[in-house]
Amino acid sequence: MPHKLTVLDHPLVRHKLTVLRNRHTPVPIFRATVQELSMMVAYEAMRDLRLTSVRVETPLEITEAPTLEGPRPLLVPILRAGLGMTEGILKLIPDADVGHIGLYRNEDTLEPVDYYFKVPADAADRRVFLLDPMLATGGSAVHAIWHLEKAGVKHLKLLTLIAAPEGVAAVERAYPDIPVFTAALDRKLNDVGYILPGLGDAGDRIFGTL
Repeated sequence: MPHKLTVLDHPLVRHKLTVLRNRHTPVPIFRATVQELSMMVAYEAMRDLRLTSVRVETPLEITEAPTLEGPRPLLVPILRAGLGMTEGILKLIPDADVGHIGLYRNEDTLEPVDYYFKVPADAADRRVFLLDPMLATGGSAVHAIWHLEKAGVKHLKLLTLIAAPEGVAAVERAYPDIPVFTAALDRKLNDVGYILPGLGDAGDRIFGTL
């Protein structure tokens, strides 16, 4: 297994993955489960966020207590499927900011085509979490990482729900120091670039556009 890859291993993670894989899962339940699973992946990926100390008044006394050190984390979903992960992670860390990268996959070449990029001016100073539910060929992730590094981002992690070995390898070849967090490492890609066994098109299933 690549040294920068973390695959979550927990009974609740496995259960929720089964809900997502089931083709008969209704859109509202699929969308909610994506959010829940995204929170779990983010929880693990944010384990090394830095803390500082503040004085707080409890109902009984004043004490020193830990709180997240600034600047605020930055979530950057790859549009559009990454938006499905964003809402869940914002429930976990509501003061995070959100940038956006607009990419779509050319279905003939399987190469990413970009159409939008917006992150805060101080993105270089943030801890940035790139969000995309499916790491398939890795083309979109590599392209998004290139954009973020061009913007000066130094602290970057890729969060996904399901990854293919081909996608993980593509990211590792291009950016061997970028940590990747996922809930599942699946078997392989099929001949049109979909993950097997996978869950189909995450964006279509999140937004009900099948």
